[in-house]
Formats: sequence, structure tokens, C-alpha cells
Amino acid sequence: MDRFFSMGSFLFVIVLSGCAGLPATETGRIDDRSVEYAQITQAAPVVVFENGLAASMKSWSKVFPEIGKDATVFAYNRPSYGDSDPVATPRDGAHVVAELRVLLRHKGMNPPYVLVGHSLGGLYMQLFARRYPDEVAGLVLVDSTHPAQFDGFGALENWPFWTRMLKLFLTDLQKQELAAAKSTGLEVLHAPPFIGKPIIILSAIQDSTSEMAQFVKEKQTDFVRLYPGSRQLWIDSGHFIQQDKPEVVITAIRDILAQYRSTAGNALTIQR
Repeated sequence: MDRFFSMGSFLFVIVLSGCAGLPATETGRIDDRSVEYAQITQAAPVVVFENGLAASMKSWSKVFPEIGKDATVFAYNRPSYGDSDPVATPRDGAHVVAELRVLLRHKGMNPPYVLVGHSLGGLYMQLFARRYPDEVAGLVLVDSTHPAQFDGFGALENWPFWTRMLKLFLTDLQKQELAAAKSTGLEVLHAPPFIGKPIIILSAIQDSTSEMAQFVKEKQTDFVRLYPGSRQLWIDSGHFIQQDKPEVVITAIRDILAQYRSTAGNALTIQR
């Protein structure tokens, strides 16, 4: 089971729902529906944030403003989150990524992007990076869902009973996202590997010895195999690293930004 569905994490989501919103938050219309988003326009590249299941863009409240001091940042609420309208399209990763790309272009947020994804949002960002590598400058995974995390022992039917009951608190579209998580993982694994760009993987240290916790730890460890050349950091934190240890996420994003800007600067010097 993914840690975003532990009781502690679920209660934390509820607490987050009462937090102040991100700066520069707006609600606009695209394709005849309302979308809630926040953006700060600074230097390139654009840093794009994707929240996890049941967590809104408010979960980035300790990271978004800091990165927005010297980089362009964009966060949004997927359909049925916050003030974003629901949609009738399937809730697998392919549709989520397609909708995000349309939204980014609509708001004038052009590639390349530094993609930052938490939990299920990390699975979506992996798919984005693999399908559109030319649009991506780097990837930061924040205790991300592994593409095979819902296979075998991690299948939904193996979740503890009390955990499955938490699904009663999800919206219909959030339930659809959860139900599509396994197929989204397959979409990721069937896409070409994402290589040649900087990747930082932030994984929360498991403090439980349960069989499920160890299964999740194994999947987190496997990220290094999935993304050769990536850098993995194990963080003494809960599932919401961006709230428990925001400085770690901020540093990771700035590392990716520095690498991109250094490479872009060198390329410009060579052209001259």
C-alpha cells in the first residue's frame, strides 16, 4: 500500500485542507471548465508541481513560494480538487498528463519543465518525463508511487480493511485515480526510459517493520534501477516530505535548476 493512504497521512491531508492557499492563486477557464492554479513568473525553466492523491496544491505551501523567488513556478489542482471542476475523461496517467500539458501551454508556461511530483503525482510526472523527454529539464520525485506499487502484494485487495474504508472519504474522481493507478504504472513502464537528465528521488524512511511497509521500501529502493544515474536521498520524514522537511525538497529542486542553467549557459557560450 502507498503511504498516502496511511491513517496519519490521510489525517494530514485533512489538516492541509484548512491551510492558507498558495500565493498567486487564481481560477481560470480552459475547455469550458474551471481550473484552480497558482503561478509566479520568474526566470526559466518552469518548475511544475503535481500533488498526490487526495492532497491539493496546498501541500506545496512551504516549497512553492521559496522556489518562486528565483524561478518560474506553476501548481494546480487536478479535476475535482479544490476549486477545479470535475471532468468526464478517464483518470489514468495518460489523460492527467495530456490535460496538464494543455493547461501549461494555455497559461504560457512553455518547456522545458522541472517536474516535481509527490506520491501519486510522482507517478504522473514519471509518465510525463518518459513520454515527452524533450520538454523536461529534470525530475524530482517526492516519496513517489512506484510504477509497480499496486502489483502483487501491493494490490488494492490486499490493503488492510481499515485502509480500504478510507476510500469512502475520496471524491468520485479521486476514487477513479486510485482505481487507475495500476494501469498508470503500466503506462509508465511501457514508455521509453527517461535518461540523460538530472533526477533526484526523495524517499521517506520507513519506521515500520510491517510486511506492507517493507514492500513499499523495496519499491522505493528499486527507483535507482528504474532511473540509472539518478540520485536517491532517504529522508527521516513522514510521507509528506514537502511539509515535514521542506528544505530538503527546496534544495533538490534548486540542484536541478542549477544543473539546467549551467548546461544552458555553457551551450550559449559555445554558440557564441
